[in-house]
Amino acid sequence: MVTADRLKILLGGRTTRCARLSYCSPQKLVNHGAAMNLNQHRTWSGFRFFMLTFAGIFAAFFLSASYAADPLQSWNDGAAKTAILEFVAAVTEKGNKDYVDPSRRIATFDNDGTLWVEYPMYTQFLFAFDRIKTLAPQHPEWKTTQPFQAVLEGDMKTVGASGMKGLMELIMATHSGMTAAEFEKTVLDWLGNTRQDRFKRLYTELIYQPQLELLAYLRANGFKTFIVSGGGIAFMRPITEKAYGIPPEQVVGSSVVAEFQDRDGKASAGSPTENRLHQRQGGQTCGYLPTHRSPPDPGLW
Repeated sequence: MVTADRLKILLGGRTTRCARLSYCSPQKLVNHGAAMNLNQHRTWSGFRFFMLTFAGIFAAFFLSASYAADPLQSWNDGAAKTAILEFVAAVTEKGNKDYVDPSRRIATFDNDGTLWVEYPMYTQFLFAFDRIKTLAPQHPEWKTTQPFQAVLEGDMKTVGASGMKGLMELIMATHSGMTAAEFEKTVLDWLGNTRQDRFKRLYTELIYQPQLELLAYLRANGFKTFIVSGGGIAFMRPITEKAYGIPPEQVVGSSVVAEFQDRDGKASAGSPTENRLHQRQGGQTCGYLPTHRSPPDPGLW
C-alpha cells in the first residue's frame, strides 16, 4: 500500500487529490507523473520561446542603434569615410547651401572591381570563356580559329593579344542565338554554380561589404543608386537587384543591337548585328541604353 506520506515523498512533497487517499493505484500514479512532466515541458518551452523572442528583439535593437551610430561600419576611419558622411549631410540638410532635392539625388557605381571582384579579369569574360568550351562541340571550326582556339587550349596570352576585337568575337559568339529569357537563365545558372578560382566562392558571394553599406546609406538618405558600367546589361541585370538592391532599370552598360525576325510566326529580336560598347571619356565609363525593365519576352539578343 502506498500511504499518503509515502506518496508525498514520491511526488516531491506535493499533496494531491490522489495523495489524500489511503491507496493510489500504480496507473494513477504514472498518469499523474506524466501530466506533471507535460506541464513542466510546456512551461520550459514557453520560457525558451520568450527568451529567444527577447534575444531577437534585443539584437535587432542593438544592430539598429549600431547602424544609426555608424552606417559605414566596414569602412576604416579616415578621409574617404569622413568625406562621404559630410557630403551626404550637406546635400540632405534643408537650408544648407548644398542641399539637393530628393528627386535629383542620384549616385552611380561601376560594377567590376567596385561592387564585386574583377580578379583575374572581368567576370563576364570568364563566363564567355566557359560558354566557348560548352558550345565547342557544336563548332568544330573553333579548334583551328583564333581566338576560340586559344580559349579551348587555355592560352590566355594569345586571347589577350587578340585585343578588344577578339574579345568581342567571343562575346558575340556566346551571347547570341537565344531569347533574353534563355540568356538570363544561362547567366543565373553559371553564377549559381561557378566558383572563383582563387577564393573558391560563388561570384555572387564576392561582393564588397563596404559598398553594400554605402549603397544602403545613400538610399536611406533619398538617393537613387545606379550602376553605370562597361559590362553587358544582359549579364548584369539578372543579379543586381538581389545582390545590390539596384533594380534592372537602373543598370546602364554595354549592349548589342539586334534585328527583328519572324520566328514561328512570332516577331522577336534576332541575333546581334553589332556591338553597342561603352565609351570612355576622361577616364570615365559612359554607358548608353534606355533604363527600363525588359518586357516578359523581348526576344533574342
